Amino acid sequence: MTDNQDYIKPDLPALAKDGWPTLEKGWVWLVGGGPGDPGLLTLHALNALRQADVIVYDALVDEHILQWANPAAEIEYAGKRGGKPSPLQRDISMRLIELARAGKRVLRLKGGDPFVFGRGGEEAQTLVQAGIPIRIVPGISAGIGGLAYAGIPVTHRDVNQAVTFLSGHDRTGLAPSAINWQGIADGSQVIVMYMAMKHLPEIAEKLISAGRDPHEPVAIVSNATQADMRILETSLIDAAKDAAQSDMKPPSIICIGKVTLMRQCLDWMSQAQGIAPRNLDPLGVRAQADSA
Repeated sequence: MTDNQDYIKPDLPALAKDGWPTLEKGWVWLVGGGPGDPGLLTLHALNALRQADVIVYDALVDEHILQWANPAAEIEYAGKRGGKPSPLQRDISMRLIELARAGKRVLRLKGGDPFVFGRGGEEAQTLVQAGIPIRIVPGISAGIGGLAYAGIPVTHRDVNQAVTFLSGHDRTGLAPSAINWQGIADGSQVIVMYMAMKHLPEIAEKLISAGRDPHEPVAIVSNATQADMRILETSLIDAAKDAAQSDMKPPSIICIGKVTLMRQCLDWMSQAQGIAPRNLDPLGVRAQADSA
């Protein structure tokens, strides 16, 4: 391994001319842009960026990604953020239909994965019902990739064999009313919540009232995978208070469960800066190098 001062970053290889799908005129590709870090974009997404005539992108898409777009592409912002003026979902879908019917190669670029709390399913259904051909390009979801950047694996054999993903609000903008909080509290070993900062006090109270341990570890990851990423380690009973005192802002991912303790060992970003792990065995079960 060469010294970092002598290391020269290679140019990214060009995509081969053959073997990649073609974005045809009149098609809409719904593409996941990943959780923030442009390096987490998929090659299929990069291929789409290079072909699109029009790119309609969301608020959570890192704008550095747009630098890889076809230079002739039209770029339209269609971001939706809670509590801020935003285009209506129907208007966004109708715009996609309009562009496709005009014979454009349309890229709908969404943060994370388009089918994970990204309204991609709604947009795709509307397009199909309008007779518009589509392609879905998955992306890395913040609930997985963002937590990985924080040093938190969403599964660990010594902690959990299941993980529950849930949204912090429903169509009305309120805390989800259709969720069985008792069932979640009883059956979810690890809970990962999207868009839950606004309703965190209510959600934490519901979980504790349903029997969840008030002192269960919680991690809140804001602006996951980006240069300004922040991580707050707290407990379920103190999460809302600590988040307010620490001025944690959305977009944030909230992880509830013992697996968050693994950050004490796996905070790889701090270790890259020469900071030693706080605890090599935070779960009290030293990892075994076996094949079982």
